Amino acid sequence: LLLNSPYGPRDVWNRLPRTVQEQIVVKRLRLYVIDASRVAREAGLGVRTNTTLQTCFFALSGVLPKQAAIDRVKQSIEQRYAKQGENVLRANREAVDRALNELHEVAIPHAATGTIDLLDFVPQNAPEFVRRVTAPMLAGKGDALPVGAMPVDGTYPSGTAAFEKRNVSDLVAIWDPGLCIQCGLCSFVCPHSVIRAKYCDDAKFADAPASFKSAPMNVRGFPGVRYSLAFSIEDCTGCGWCVEICPAQNPVVSGKKAVNLEEKAPILEQSRDGLAFFEKLPVNNRSLVDFAHVRGVQFLEPTFEFSGACEGCGETPYLKVLSQLFGDRLQVANATGCSSIYGANLPVTPWAVNAEGRGPAWSNSLFEDNAEFGLGFRLAVDKHREIARDLLTDLTPEIGEPLVREILDAPQIEESEIRAQRARVANLKAKLLDIHDDRAHQLLSLADLLVKRSIWIVGGDGWAYDIGYGGLDHVLATGRDLNVLVLDTEVYSNTGGQASKATPLGAIAQFAAAGKRLPRKDIALQAIAYGNVYVAQIAMGANPQQTLLALREAEAYDGPSLILAYSTCIAHGIEMRHGLRQQDLAVASGFWPLFRFNPAMRAAGENPFRLDSPRPTAAFKEFAYNETRYKALTRLRPAEAEVLAQAEQDEILKKYAQYETMAAAAVD
Repeated sequence: LLLNSPYGPRDVWNRLPRTVQEQIVVKRLRLYVIDASRVAREAGLGVRTNTTLQTCFFALSGVLPKQAAIDRVKQSIEQRYAKQGENVLRANREAVDRALNELHEVAIPHAATGTIDLLDFVPQNAPEFVRRVTAPMLAGKGDALPVGAMPVDGTYPSGTAAFEKRNVSDLVAIWDPGLCIQCGLCSFVCPHSVIRAKYCDDAKFADAPASFKSAPMNVRGFPGVRYSLAFSIEDCTGCGWCVEICPAQNPVVSGKKAVNLEEKAPILEQSRDGLAFFEKLPVNNRSLVDFAHVRGVQFLEPTFEFSGACEGCGETPYLKVLSQLFGDRLQVANATGCSSIYGANLPVTPWAVNAEGRGPAWSNSLFEDNAEFGLGFRLAVDKHREIARDLLTDLTPEIGEPLVREILDAPQIEESEIRAQRARVANLKAKLLDIHDDRAHQLLSLADLLVKRSIWIVGGDGWAYDIGYGGLDHVLATGRDLNVLVLDTEVYSNTGGQASKATPLGAIAQFAAAGKRLPRKDIALQAIAYGNVYVAQIAMGANPQQTLLALREAEAYDGPSLILAYSTCIAHGIEMRHGLRQQDLAVASGFWPLFRFNPAMRAAGENPFRLDSPRPTAAFKEFAYNETRYKALTRLRPAEAEVLAQAEQDEILKKYAQYETMAAAAVD
């Protein structure tokens, strides 16, 4: 048994649960231990332990003579990572050598001596379904569940990912309230919804655990109010995005910020106590939160949390913010792809409900028909709402003219307006219970549709640019009020990294091994050509505020909208911790200009096209050559790489000039 553990050969035995010790003794196993996570970090591999553990496996297994096995591992490294440069090769070679020095056999007693029990797969206070169905699946015993345990209609409870504490990282985000400027950026970009913020009166913190962190609210108009950030460190993947985005630097200790990655083990127990206390604090009133700024959005509950996506995933932060803004009335049609896998990786799902018990309705259809699937959502909601309004009008004498008029004429753009409509509908439902009429019973089943639904069609570039493009174009052309969010990784991320029509000129991918020879498809301009489609291009790492503004404008626009969200991906061959920096470089180089096309601006006599990023300030190579998908070609075919890079640079300047012309155009 080879174990990756921070505990050495003298300590690790007493850290094992007794049931594990018993199996080791009964099966007469030999136990070896290595701190592969530390070896990988010190070798420069970050969280990647595969080379270290693979080396140990071959050294112990006897599949080949030990030295022959190690030689084969090193040969494999040369072949596998040659495209990624000398630094990657050197780090992997060092990991091999360190692995053999750090590998130790553990002396095993004749009998189990431990006093530690295995942790339950889910907490004892988890919902009944989670304990009865989810827990056995997590334990690898799902095949033993009877058919009757499964939901009869195929629906699964929301928010079950919160009970799967995966503890995948030794290094986790730690907050320093003394340095924090309370900007909300760390919470905004966190790919796994690990960071939450609340503000409450000082009195609410009177019973806080000694280790609980908070600070006085630093905004005018909030006297006697404290601010707190909570970190669910058992769900933290250690991606480091919160550290990268944090603007608050320690003036004394170089490299330290208000958020830092530190060892989890010493603070695990106290963090559980702190999180439990934080969750008991009152949830901030949505109608009093400033939706217009990142600083305010941090106080909105996410209803997309703790997904199993890659650490530092570039897609999930957009979904998290979407859920914060519209989650209690959100309906999502999700194309097959990465977002459908981490979105419904049963037995758990990250789509959750808020403190009021409301959350998104989510479903996945096929890869190719997602746009049509989402249009079906819109058509069904519109028809049900039409029937509800007609029934409400017919029942005016029984319900009362004032309430009927208020419901039918209510504006539903701002959150305060949405919540006011919810209150009216609750009043309506109470009245309907006392009306003995079949129409009242029918209206009761449809009344919630009188609160505005937010319909979003979500998928990747493989769906939007390629296989599902015909349907997407059709749906945008209907003029219906629905929103499309494209999580653009510029490659088929979920199925092995094949090129899509979003793959850029010069990038290597499956089916484009010598570098793609044509520019990426510009579906933004194609959608803008309709004239009545809201279109935006966003990149959270470059401009979080513009990202927030585009999502809110798209949802408020009474018509179709298309948002292209730049999403860094492990398939790009980057250090995932630097994903936000790479997004910023994509924008700075002009490769991914930020803009918004809002047809509603024409009514105000303004140009509907807004260019939100400045002229390129960095060369394309500064952005591209941080990524293996571009850099590899410079080693394989340097002359061709140079030609393609220059072609992409020319394309960038040409495209940006086109956008500048559009932004400067006079209003028709």
